[in-house]
Amino acid sequence: MIEFSVAGWSAWAPDLTTAEQWRAWAEQPWLPQGDAAPALLEVPAMQRRRIERLGRMAIQAACWCEQNGDESDIPLVFASRHGDVARSLALLQSLVGQEPMSPTAFGLSVHNAVAALYSIMRGSRSNYLALAGGAATVEAACVEAYGLLADGAPEVRVVVYEAPLPALFAGFADEPDAGFAWCWRLRRADQPGTRLGLAWRAAQAVPVRPLLPRALAAHKFLLSGDASMITTIDGQDWVWTRHG
Repeated sequence: MIEFSVAGWSAWAPDLTTAEQWRAWAEQPWLPQGDAAPALLEVPAMQRRRIERLGRMAIQAACWCEQNGDESDIPLVFASRHGDVARSLALLQSLVGQEPMSPTAFGLSVHNAVAALYSIMRGSRSNYLALAGGAATVEAACVEAYGLLADGAPEVRVVVYEAPLPALFAGFADEPDAGFAWCWRLRRADQPGTRLGLAWRAAQAVPVRPLLPRALAAHKFLLSGDASMITTIDGQDWVWTRHG
């Protein structure tokens, strides 16, 4: 079991742009829908034009979670189950059609592209990494952040972001689709904030299709005040608990 403190958070989804809206949503959750994208006014227009919707959501959440002062020693964990799969699919379709691929599109399709764009656009020299852990992507990101905290980082920012899958992959989806992004400021469990625990064990129940994307359900758990939440993935239970 690992424990950590969430010292602050930010999030963006269509029609969910303020902390008050998110807290109300956590009481009566619904699946965010629509193709809206954040304004991302923190990034100059010339740079902003390069960023697709998925990247805009992630970078907006990361920007809103920034604090005043020097943040060069705060590592960042960017986590997305599928990344910009729509861009990758478009590149593959170009190959099938024997058309030349765009070098820019290729460069922005790799899984760490969003993290790199954020680092460049915000002038951040912090350590960052990008990961995908399947259905347990959020849990993998928190375990990674916990390791960074154990190594002495004063804080770790975890940025989680997803977009709906292209229609071609609809038959493989095992959770609802939605576009959203959130960022948590994680600190050691003895620091001020909302203290959460995360444990894992062999599954004790048959998994059911979730009502929300698993990554979004984790953010709902943070905001809702629930005492616990269990997510069953690939024969394993991930047990979230709240401590104080």
